[in-house]
Amino acid sequence: MLTEVAGVRVPVGRAAEAARSVCEEYADEALYHHCVRSYFFGAAWARARGFDFDRELFFVSALLHDLALVPPFDSHTLPFEEASGHLARVFTAGLGWPTERRDRAAELIVLHMRGDVAPDVDMESRLLQVGTSADVSGTGLEAFDPAFKDALVAAYPRLGFAESFVRLFQNQAERKPGCAAAGLVAGKWAERTASNPLDHN
Repeated sequence: MLTEVAGVRVPVGRAAEAARSVCEEYADEALYHHCVRSYFFGAAWARARGFDFDRELFFVSALLHDLALVPPFDSHTLPFEEASGHLARVFTAGLGWPTERRDRAAELIVLHMRGDVAPDVDMESRLLQVGTSADVSGTGLEAFDPAFKDALVAAYPRLGFAESFVRLFQNQAERKPGCAAAGLVAGKWAERTASNPLDHN
């Protein structure tokens, strides 16, 4: 894994390496790249604004945030973000994180599918929202330097991500019609995702 893209670094240490390893093992390559790009987008957004944030917490949450979309962790009752949050709590318990920090990892993951969180209220949750929105539907991409975007996609290619991710959300929507993914699928989200400029440069 590249530890730096255009000056933006990933954290080092046991927690970060374990999260990377688990994500790479269970997600396909396109989804794994999305999780990594989500971190880089959020971290770059924070750096451009001079915001401090908990790099380890954000990285671990970004790498785990979509794992309940894959069969081994999929829940037939819970929305995927809630199931991924539970997975994060179990994963971080194995790292010896205290309860409060485990709760924070789960909170970031759940909130990334909710309404916008102000950075002064919850910085790391906002960064995961920024990172995932930019990478999935292209929302807010204009805030990023073109050289950074090009370097990030070169380091972690899209690999047909948009098409496969839309299918994952459609599957969630069919099985869990009350979930946040279903609300997105019912609107124009799929079209925005398919037209993400990251896939058309």
